[in-house]
Amino acid sequence: MCGSLLAIKMAQKGYQVELRESRYDLRTKALEGGRSINLALSARGLLALENVGISEQIKKQCIPMVGRMIHSVAGELRSSKYSGRKDEVINSISRTGLNVALLEKADSFENLHITFDSRCIKVNLEEGSAIFKNKNGSEEIVHADVVLGTDGAGSSVRRSMMAKTTALLFNYSQNFLRSGYKELQIPPAEDGSWRIEKNALHIWPRGKFMMIALPNLDGSFTVTMFHPYEGEAGFNTLNTPDKVQAFFEKYYSDSLPHMPDLQEDYFDNPVGVLGTNKCYPWQAYGKVCIMGDAAHAIVPFYGQGMNASFEDVRVFDEVHEKLRGDWIAIFEAFQDLRVENTNAIADLAIDNFYEMQDKVDDIPFIRKRTLEMKLEQTYDDYYSKYSLVTFRPELPYKEAMRRGRAQDELLLELCAENKVEDLNLEGVYKKINALTI
Repeated sequence: MCGSLLAIKMAQKGYQVELRESRYDLRTKALEGGRSINLALSARGLLALENVGISEQIKKQCIPMVGRMIHSVAGELRSSKYSGRKDEVINSISRTGLNVALLEKADSFENLHITFDSRCIKVNLEEGSAIFKNKNGSEEIVHADVVLGTDGAGSSVRRSMMAKTTALLFNYSQNFLRSGYKELQIPPAEDGSWRIEKNALHIWPRGKFMMIALPNLDGSFTVTMFHPYEGEAGFNTLNTPDKVQAFFEKYYSDSLPHMPDLQEDYFDNPVGVLGTNKCYPWQAYGKVCIMGDAAHAIVPFYGQGMNASFEDVRVFDEVHEKLRGDWIAIFEAFQDLRVENTNAIADLAIDNFYEMQDKVDDIPFIRKRTLEMKLEQTYDDYYSKYSLVTFRPELPYKEAMRRGRAQDELLLELCAENKVEDLNLEGVYKKINALTI
């Protein structure tokens, strides 16, 4: 999706764009099931979509989620809003639907050509050319002024840069969580309605594992299990229908009436891995530049992977406008603006993984969220860490992390020792301001 958005923006600027997609055309058949964590589109992504004139069209595909709906083991429900401001929501959107909308927009430009089933194998960094393997097995070399690599976490463009480690002083790290994910479904009710609360991101937090569900326009929910590989909750342990049934009865009992296809979904859909990639530099010789997951793949627990990639395109556009014509300067300025910020959201996403599965039911955390809601409702310029990251697109991720972590530490300390009603709200607000200047 980052590649499609980038291609649109470059076509709008008047460049002749060749867009290569390794998969088939999603407009001809749906994305294969089991590997698509539903997407959460928020302010940073919407701002980037607005920049190419497609945000209003995309919003029509969205379901707003006002907060988390937390399911206890006993089946009790607790709502936790994302923000104390009514207009601040995140949006559930189909990965396929968003992909198709971007492809349709890209296909509307005469100076943008799309080739599907064409997988990049290798890039010549000095020449700015790339070798592609097409659907029939033939190989093709494509030459260009610049190559922009948005080919995902397993990027061939990045691997070509890694092959020049010494020449580029190329640093790369990859870290996997000891947990994977599996996609399930809650189908629509018989009348086509949603079986559980529509305008919420549902979480079943269980300490060392969890399950989440995001709504779809057709009345269904995309459900994702985030579990370790080993142990009682491990995917390798839950390997028979009886074990899966017994496990859900014990830990996710309130979901069972809504999941008639549980066994089929569980055993048909693969287990995906969850990892973080970081690297630097993102450019080579003023001929090649990577962005999106190719440069900074992150885990999905802040709902910012797609939003951060779309933000890459917006920032790249801003840099390009200032330095147009000097690709070396453009690429170097872009990477230096982005790398610290994408590293920051990668770290925040790991933090949120542990928060979502283990902390959302803790008393101090519940008190902290209640206090944050009161602060946001009372003071226009107060934003919680979550709001700084999600609803302040003008604020770099690195700064959002700095401010958010500082105030989180203070608020958790206060809420561990006090009930919210016993705290002086103005005094807390002043302490936060002094701490995050």
